[in-house]
Amino acid sequence: MDIPIITPKDLEIFRRELVDEISELLTRHKYIQPRRKWLKSDEVMRLLAIAPSTLQNLRNKGILPFSKIGGVIYYDYDDLQRVLQERKT
Repeated sequence: MDIPIITPKDLEIFRRELVDEISELLTRHKYIQPRRKWLKSDEVMRLLAIAPSTLQNLRNKGILPFSKIGGVIYYDYDDLQRVLQERKT
């Protein structure tokens, strides 16, 4: 009965492939579930794949709630989810 032998080189190759796959998955899904509850405008634009003018329109029309502290606008991630669910067709 032949038993395959795993060498340290085989383990290193496996480790590299595993790290590469995990890195690629994390990069691909980076903005699907943010780590913070409050997001800045640039994060929301990337998450929703929208232009700054579209985000401004959503604020102006009262569709997307926001908080402004100083000159920085913040959006609650739960509000984003709710707005998307409400407008789902």
